[in-house]
Amino acid sequence: MKKYICTVCQHIYDPEVGDPANEIDPGTPFEELPDDWVCPLCGVGKEDFEPYDE
Repeated sequence: MKKYICTVCQHIYDPEVGDPANEIDPGTPFEELPDDWVCPLCGVGKEDFEPYDE
């Protein structure tokens, strides 16, 4: 699964980890995050994330 990076604070959403603080289970692809999900570090929406190439 592809990782995504926040263009504001550089937080990386890793679908293998999910976002436990926001009740997003491990294994949840970025595309399946709720529309109202926000970056856990800076609070911006999904539109401010882009695919992350390691």
